[in-house]
Amino acid sequence: MDLKQTLNELRQQGLEQIKAAANLEELNQIRIKYLGKKGPINQALRQMKTVTAEQRPQIGALANTVRDDLQTAITQTKDQLNQKQLAVQLAQETIDVTLPGRPRALGTAHVITQVMDDIEHLFISLGYQVIPGPEVEEDHYNFEMMNLPKDHPARDMQDTFYITNEILLRTQTSPMQARVMEQYDFSQGPLKMISPGKVYRRDTDDATHSHQFNQIEGLVIDQHITMADLKGTLELVARHVFGQERQIRLRPSYFPFTEPSVEVDVSCFACGGQGCRICKYTGWIEVLGAGMVHPNVLVNCGIDPQVYGGFAFGLGPDRFAMLKYGINDIRELYANDVRFLEQFQGE
Repeated sequence: MDLKQTLNELRQQGLEQIKAAANLEELNQIRIKYLGKKGPINQALRQMKTVTAEQRPQIGALANTVRDDLQTAITQTKDQLNQKQLAVQLAQETIDVTLPGRPRALGTAHVITQVMDDIEHLFISLGYQVIPGPEVEEDHYNFEMMNLPKDHPARDMQDTFYITNEILLRTQTSPMQARVMEQYDFSQGPLKMISPGKVYRRDTDDATHSHQFNQIEGLVIDQHITMADLKGTLELVARHVFGQERQIRLRPSYFPFTEPSVEVDVSCFACGGQGCRICKYTGWIEVLGAGMVHPNVLVNCGIDPQVYGGFAFGLGPDRFAMLKYGINDIRELYANDVRFLEQFQGE
């Protein structure tokens, strides 16, 4: 059998096998079989030495034609198989758009976050800056700048988690107040700020206490600030959170960083001040602590207490949330039980 006949038969066989290929893998095996380096076409061309010089150009041209015909057929068949495979895939993945959709549950902000956001928006509307700070703080700012020097007995009330002798998890957000007061330029106007965030105190977790909780502390420093300004501000907060009918009262107390200091009560929103189980039949509920900024704190921050004064207050969003929504166990706020949290969808 001469080479010309051999090449023509290889073309015929190859085209028939390519046409019969059922899938891409089978087609690739045919390509390797006929067009690979060890394929029959290359094997036939190695016999060119047995062909006369006059026939060699014809045989070479025929070999190239056979190779091109097989490659063209493989490319066309590959496109057809790809289209067929795509059609099968589309048929299997058909979506019935008339079926009802699957509703996705929508989340909402945590109840504490809702309360904090609400209070922050109130103070922003009053011209306050919202200035958060680091949860890992220096003892110097957490205690000493707040008129709590080393070995001060009041530190026992805020026993905390120390990382080193001078670094701790903050027990209050007031360290940020000290940092701001140190740098503040009163030519810009009065300093009005709140500092929200998590705080930590070594405590036994029970229904009303947690080693971690949230706090929002507020500060106003300017000339001619009085206790009346403090009372008006806190009355506005109480009515915003607990209802416009609420009244507040101030009771003398002690905080190292304020003088005078007060505990702030709000008239019971459950009984209207008549006395009930929630207010322990007193008609009042304690909600926060406050007072006029202690002169020592001002001096520590480089502010002349003969010229400037101000007030400070600290409230707990966790307690506000518990009182507002009737939550009787603070641990529920941190248990991440969706059944509990989904009750507070926000407004």
